[in-house]
Amino acid sequence: MYGLRRGWVACGSWAARLSTVGTRSAVKELPAVPVRGGGSGSGRVLDMGSLNPHVRAAEYAVRGPIVIKAAQLERELQQGAQKPFREIIKANIGDAHAMGQQPITFLRQVVALCTCPELIESPDFPADAKERAQRILQDCGGYSIGSYSASQGLRCIREDIAKYVESRDGGVPADPDNIYITTGASDGITCVLKLLMNGEGRMRTGVMIPIPQYPLYSAAISELGAVQVNYYLDEDNNWALDKSELRRSLDKAREYCFPKVLCVINPGNPTGQVQSKKCIEDVIRFAYEEKLFLLADEVYQENIYAEDCEFHSFKKVLHEMGAEYFNTVELASFHSTSKGYTGECGLRGGYMEVINMDLEVKAHFEKLLSVRLCSPVPGQVAMDVVVNPPMPGEESYTTFQTEKMMVLQNLAEKARLSEEVLNTISGMHCNPLQGAMYAFPRIFIPSNAIKEAQASGMAPDMFYCMKLLEETGICVVPGSGFGQREGTHHFRMTILLPIEKLKVLLQNVKDFHTKFLQKYS
Repeated sequence: MYGLRRGWVACGSWAARLSTVGTRSAVKELPAVPVRGGGSGSGRVLDMGSLNPHVRAAEYAVRGPIVIKAAQLERELQQGAQKPFREIIKANIGDAHAMGQQPITFLRQVVALCTCPELIESPDFPADAKERAQRILQDCGGYSIGSYSASQGLRCIREDIAKYVESRDGGVPADPDNIYITTGASDGITCVLKLLMNGEGRMRTGVMIPIPQYPLYSAAISELGAVQVNYYLDEDNNWALDKSELRRSLDKAREYCFPKVLCVINPGNPTGQVQSKKCIEDVIRFAYEEKLFLLADEVYQENIYAEDCEFHSFKKVLHEMGAEYFNTVELASFHSTSKGYTGECGLRGGYMEVINMDLEVKAHFEKLLSVRLCSPVPGQVAMDVVVNPPMPGEESYTTFQTEKMMVLQNLAEKARLSEEVLNTISGMHCNPLQGAMYAFPRIFIPSNAIKEAQASGMAPDMFYCMKLLEETGICVVPGSGFGQREGTHHFRMTILLPIEKLKVLLQNVKDFHTKFLQKYS
């Protein structure tokens, strides 16, 4: 028998030794084999009856039913099927390179040099890229990014991140030992949430998240068996975060769980707002008073478009509020290579900085991180370029700055265009797109359409988005996948498309919405 030691037979999770004495092999008495199947009669060990209920409860709208339907329609088009459109326009996810954004040359040069160190001898690469690559490779086992790094990430890159954070925050100290390089920001967020899960019944951990929210949060909360605690952003006040709403949400949640965590996304996804410094102060004060662990999702910190807005990091504001707050409030903040001006989603680079974490807990946190060995080292390299870009006087500085500003200015123009066009559509309203990469317009859906959606077993905005996809080929995500106030309807669309294609999308949305209102009014 292949794959088994001679004389052993595997059966489920146990094995029985065969006797080889005499001419006949006698099998020793074997334990009873347990009945197979998870309770649904399928006969399988893993079926819908035995599936982890937390996994079953998790949903991720950004890659949900709409996207599955879009992929089906795309295959049909490729097979020659006739549709009212010639292509699927994917505006459902913030994947910059998939939408046509070009990579930042310097970042790819450093990654290439680290991947193929022999290229360091090539005259085709600039000296500043070579210097960074050599420094990183010297920190890698065997001078290769194919080796594992420390679970926390390469030391030299964590040092660069600490310098970046200090510079960004006007000199507020940052310790490389409080920085953890992660597989994108999502990995870090999930890891921190795991630490905070505890209790049963009314003592289960409650996690306060903004509504609308990025579905990573609701999915992770479901998967970990925690309790989702919604607080609503104020749409009528450009999605502002209101302290009285935090109070309402917390007080209500304490009736059925133990709220421990307060999550904030700034700039907002899917809502695109940039929170004011006063708002951040209010949130910090609230977390301090109520003993809540703060998670600050700051992956869009480079994506600020409104001239009257400025990014304020939670850590900097916390420091400015004085030692009483800065030495007490527990905070984890997150950044990523996937957003900003780099858009390197596939490299899966990110980091988190954790402050005021209990030292014994921190040891367990590092143990937890060690289980997954390390984040991908090419992603760590990309993260290093984000925090350690070419400086004035270096060979690559001019090209780097030109490419960076071109991306950000282009995004600002597309944010302005999207907001402007969406607000010309009757029955639609879009708040100012101050930052991030998305529009989240509120849409009016007539009662007749709502009834038809209910008859089809769909949320009204899912019904709307499905019709939009089937009639125009445009793939956006219904607002119900992000959460929204009862009786309101939205969709999220990325603004990352090339500007000419974005204009086509916006015009097609306008035409569709007009016809939709006429049909169902």
